[in-house]
Amino acid sequence: MSTNFPYKRVLITGGAGFIGSHLAERLLSLGCEVEALDDLSTGSVHNVEHLLDNPAFELTVASVVEKRDLAISVDRADAVCHLAAAVGVRLIVENPVRTIETNVSGTENVLQFARKKGKPVLLASTSEVYGKLAVIPFSEDDDVVLGASRRPRWAYACSKLLDEFLALAHFRENNLPVVIARLFNTVGPRQTGTYGMVIPRFVSQALAGEPLTVYGDGTQSRTFCHVADAVDGLVGLLAAPDTRGRVYNVGGEGEITMSELARLVIEVTGSTSEIVLVPFEQAYDEDFEDMQRRVPCLNKVNGAIGYQPKKDIRTIIDDVLAWERTRK
Repeated sequence: MSTNFPYKRVLITGGAGFIGSHLAERLLSLGCEVEALDDLSTGSVHNVEHLLDNPAFELTVASVVEKRDLAISVDRADAVCHLAAAVGVRLIVENPVRTIETNVSGTENVLQFARKKGKPVLLASTSEVYGKLAVIPFSEDDDVVLGASRRPRWAYACSKLLDEFLALAHFRENNLPVVIARLFNTVGPRQTGTYGMVIPRFVSQALAGEPLTVYGDGTQSRTFCHVADAVDGLVGLLAAPDTRGRVYNVGGEGEITMSELARLVIEVTGSTSEIVLVPFEQAYDEDFEDMQRRVPCLNKVNGAIGYQPKKDIRTIIDDVLAWERTRK
């Protein structure tokens, strides 16, 4: 990544979260001042504890729905990376009101304050917006196919899609310099399995000698992206002025089913754990609906900033395993 980063001070909403903390590290290494704004609901001070003594780093404990604190932070920044959102399948299913209000109201506030001062915004979106689309790989101009509104799973996808519509509306109507990154299953050190993230959950279960619980029949597949690769994409998209008003997939390569993933985790960890299939209705609720496949097309982001993921699934598991062992 080039060190010619165009912004001196960057605000990261959700900056004490898993991805936000890694992004903060990267921006600091590029010579930026970084303010991380986080309400610590799913983020943690522990994620940025090693940065607190750095005079170029500042942690503000506040929510993106608190307008006064957010307005001050946006005003002081040269650019904004908006990562704050409800995250994780379990949180989304169990707290749908919080999911919708945080995602929609928070993004609305960020865009409004950024518009007043013309501050560039990178909006972190999600592969969830593609919904049940059957065309693989997912391309940025594909239609989206969401499930019924009675299924809470799709509230997250719908709220993030509304965030995208709002951001692009500000670009067209108010010339707000905004770029959208749809993240695909980002994984790495500091991520926990608390809210349903599968790799840290599998690794934790394997280390404890517990059964690896695979939800559904195990044939559903994902393409995982190491957080270091995702951060490459976020920094590159924010830095490139010709990405404004556009949407980009940011993800990894190499599709893998959940059953294959569980077997690979057992192999890498040297665990004797067994694999147990758990029905979705038992893991979540009877209205839960999953995406069968989730694979990104990366041609657009590669053409825009030369993005190419470097870390494969085994490296991802190795890094999560090393972090889990250190943490425990």
